[in-house]
Amino acid sequence: MMDQSVKIGDKVTAEIIGLQDYGAFVKFVDRENNEHKGLIHISEVRSGFVKNIREVIKIGQHVKAQIIDIDEYNGKVSLSIRSLEEHPQNHYFYRKKRFTDSRDKIGFKSLADKREMWIEEGESYLRERVN
Repeated sequence: MMDQSVKIGDKVTAEIIGLQDYGAFVKFVDRENNEHKGLIHISEVRSGFVKNIREVIKIGQHVKAQIIDIDEYNGKVSLSIRSLEEHPQNHYFYRKKRFTDSRDKIGFKSLADKREMWIEEGESYLRERVN
């Protein structure tokens, strides 16, 4: 069980003590000088895609991080460097155009036109199977 000396949203200086492909293990001290360990998942290292975490951070490096989750049952702390970025990278996603076009008589509207007929057809089929 975790003590209440750290809270979600707290900003800490953490030291990188281990690296795995999925994230960085860190240690940090809270306001009361208690030492804690936690994980910065690779998706929380910085905004944008990180292919290799070892190219971004190194063991022994000190980073500013924010506590984003605490598992109160087992005491695991999740941290984020990305949440403290002053200028996060903007992501632009290509938006796929919808299939339905108001000028055409095709697409999802035509499904709605046939829905009642299909429901009635299905119900009559089920009635025949029951009788």
